[in-house]
Amino acid sequence: MIIQPLIKIYEKLGKFLIPFVLVLFFLFSSLLIFPNVQQRAVDYKEGQVAEKSIRANKTIENTQATEQKRQLAAESVTPEYTYDEDLVKRQEQLLKTLFSLIGEVKTEAALENESRQKAVKENETFQAVTIDEQIALLKKRFEQVDSDDLTFYQKIPNPFYELIFSMTNTEIEEVETQTLAIMNEQMGQQVRASNLEDIKQNANDKISFLNVSNDQAQAIRYLINQGIVVNSVLNEKRTEELMQAAKESVQPVMIFQGEVIVREGSQIDANMIEKLNLLGMTKQSTSIFPLVSMILSNVLQVLVLLYFLKQIQPNTTRFIAVIFYTAMMSFSIVVMKFLQLFQMNNTQYMPLLFPAAFVPLILTVFISRRTGVLAALFQVILATFIFYDSIGTNFLNIILLSYLFSGLMGTLLKRKRISEQGFAAIVWLMLFPFWMNVILVIYQGMSFTDSRSWMNLATSLVGGILSLILTIGLHPYIELLITDNSMIVLNELSNPNHPLLKQLLEEAPGTYHHSMMVANLSANAVAEIGGQSLLTRVACYYHDIGKLKHANFFVENLPPGAENPHNFLLPSDSKQIIFGHVIDGAVVLEQNKMPQMVIDICRQHHGTTLMKFFYYKAKERNPDISEQEYRYPGPIPQTKEAAVVSIADSCEAAVRAMDHPTNEKINEFVTNLIHDRLLDGQLDDSGLTMKEIKIIQQSLVNGLCSTFHSRIKYPKMKSEAEEMKQEQERRDRNGN
Repeated sequence: MIIQPLIKIYEKLGKFLIPFVLVLFFLFSSLLIFPNVQQRAVDYKEGQVAEKSIRANKTIENTQATEQKRQLAAESVTPEYTYDEDLVKRQEQLLKTLFSLIGEVKTEAALENESRQKAVKENETFQAVTIDEQIALLKKRFEQVDSDDLTFYQKIPNPFYELIFSMTNTEIEEVETQTLAIMNEQMGQQVRASNLEDIKQNANDKISFLNVSNDQAQAIRYLINQGIVVNSVLNEKRTEELMQAAKESVQPVMIFQGEVIVREGSQIDANMIEKLNLLGMTKQSTSIFPLVSMILSNVLQVLVLLYFLKQIQPNTTRFIAVIFYTAMMSFSIVVMKFLQLFQMNNTQYMPLLFPAAFVPLILTVFISRRTGVLAALFQVILATFIFYDSIGTNFLNIILLSYLFSGLMGTLLKRKRISEQGFAAIVWLMLFPFWMNVILVIYQGMSFTDSRSWMNLATSLVGGILSLILTIGLHPYIELLITDNSMIVLNELSNPNHPLLKQLLEEAPGTYHHSMMVANLSANAVAEIGGQSLLTRVACYYHDIGKLKHANFFVENLPPGAENPHNFLLPSDSKQIIFGHVIDGAVVLEQNKMPQMVIDICRQHHGTTLMKFFYYKAKERNPDISEQEYRYPGPIPQTKEAAVVSIADSCEAAVRAMDHPTNEKINEFVTNLIHDRLLDGQLDDSGLTMKEIKIIQQSLVNGLCSTFHSRIKYPKMKSEAEEMKQEQERRDRNGN
C-alpha cells in the first residue's frame, strides 16, 4: 500500500495533519479556479458604438501588430536547401556493390553446378543450385558489408532477389546499366521530401519505355524505389538567418500621439480595444463577488467534509478518506479546467467530455456512498465557477445538470468492481446519463437537424464511456494505492513461485497440500455468500505458514509409517508447538509485509477453540488442569472470510483422516462442527447470518464429498475391469 508511509506520518503528527491537508486542498482549488472568476468592467466594449472620438494619449509601439508583420515577413522567406553530392555517389556505389555481389554468387553457383554435375552418378537426377540457395549465399555476403550499407540491402524486397537470380548474366548487366542510368539522371536534380514521390514516379514512367522484359523492368523498379532518396536537405541554419533578417527589416508599427483610435459613431472592434489597452486608456476594475462566492463554496466543502469525517472510525481510515477525497476532487478540478481551456464559441460542447461519474463512483467504491454523493454535488458547484464564462447561457444549464445526474448515477452502483457488474454499469454510467442529455437538448429547444445538438449528445456519451473505462482501467491501481489487499498484490501472492509457498512445498508438503485444499473449499464458500473470494484463497495459502518452524510435528507432514513425535512429548510441550504455528505464522507474514487481512485470518483461523486431544491427555495426568490453558490464543474470527477459513480448515483435516468417508459421514461431521462452533461462540463476531452459515455448510459438504468420497464401482465398470485383467493375463501367457 503506497499510502502506508502517509499513515505513519499521520500517526506521528496526529490531529494536525488532516486540517493541514484540507487547507492545502482549499488553497489549491481556490488558486486554480481564481482566474476563471475574474470579472472586468471596462468603459469601452467590443460591439459598442463610440459616443465620441478617442485619440492616442502617447506614442507607443503596437507590439502585436509589429509581431504579426514580422511573422508574415519570416513566412515569406524561401527556404534554403543544400544539395548532397556525396549521397548521390554513395547510392550509385551501393548499387554497383550489390550487382558485384550478385555476380560473385552467380559465379559460385555455376561452379557448384559443375561440381554437382560431375558428382552425379548414373540413374541419378542432377540438382542445380536453386534460387533460394543463391539468395542465401548473397545474404551471407551481406554480413561482410558495413551496417549502414546492410540496411540499404535489407530494405530491398525479397521478390527482387528472386527475379534477379532467375535472369541470365546478360539480362542482369542490362538491369544494372539501365538502373544506374535512370537513378543518376533523377538524382542529378534536387530531390526533396516534398517531391520525392514525384521523382520516383517519373523514374518509373521512364522504365516503361525501356526495351527490356517485364521481369527486368520490375527489378529496375525495385532498385529505383530504394535507390532514389532525398539528396537536398533543408539548410535550417541558413533559412533561420534569412527569416531573422526578414524580421529585422520590418519597421515597428507605431501608435502616434493624437492618432484617432476610435471615431465618433463607429462600432468598436477588437483591434480598437487592443489599442486602448496598450495605451492604458481603459478603466479596469475587478468585481469581488464571484471571487468571494468561490472562496465560500470551497470553505463549505471543507466544513461539510470535516463534519462527515467525524463519523468515520478509526483515525487512520479517516485520514485515508480525506487524502483520497481531496486527491480525487483535485483531479476533477484539473480535468474541468483543462476542458475549459478548449471551450470556444464553436466548441462549447467540450465540457461534456468530462467523466462526471468517475470520481463519485471511485469514492463510493473505496470510501463510502456518502463520500461519492458529496463529490457529485461539489463537482457541480465547482463547475459553476470553472465555466464562469458560460453564465447567462443555456449551455451552462446543460453542463451542470449533466454533471449532477451522471455523478449521482455513479453513486448508485454496487460497491464492488465495475468489471464484475457488466451490463448494470453500462446502464447507470452511459445509457441513463445519455438519455438525460437527450431530455436537456429537447428542453432547450435545440433542433436534432442541427449538428451542434448531435455534437453535444456525442460528447456526453463519450464522457459516460470515459467514466466507465477510467473506472475499470484504474481500479486495480487505485486499489493498490489505498489498500494492502489489491487484486494486483493478491495475484502476486497466489503465484506458486512465491518464496514462502515454495518453501512450504519443499519443507512441509503435507501442509502445502492441506492449504491448497482449504483454499479451494473456502474460496468457493465465500464466493457463494458474496465475500472476497480471491483474498480468502490467498489467506488460506499462507494460514499455516507457521508450521514451517516445526514441520515434522504436524501429522500431515510425517512420512508413511513414521512415529508421531508427540508420543514422546508432554501434552504441555505439544500444546506449545501446536499453538506456536498460529503465533509464528503471524510473525512470518508480518515480516513479509503481507496484507493485514491475510495476517488476521492466520491469527483467527483457530479462534479460541479447545485443543481437545492434548487437553484430555493432560487431564489424565492432572485432573485439575484448566481448559483455558489448552485453548488457542485467538482472537475468534472477526470477518466472514476468517470464519469460513476456520470451519473449512477443521473440516478438511478431519475428513482427510476419516476411514472410508461417505457423503453421510461428511455431511454429519460438517453439521456437528458448525453446531459446536456456534455453541462455543466462535462465530459471534464474524457477522455471518444463519442463512449464510447454511450456504457455507452446503458448499463445504459438496466440496469435501467430491474430493474424498470414493466412487461406487458400477457393474459396467467392474465388468470392463475384469475383461481388461483377463486380456492382460492372456498376453502374459502368450509372452511366456
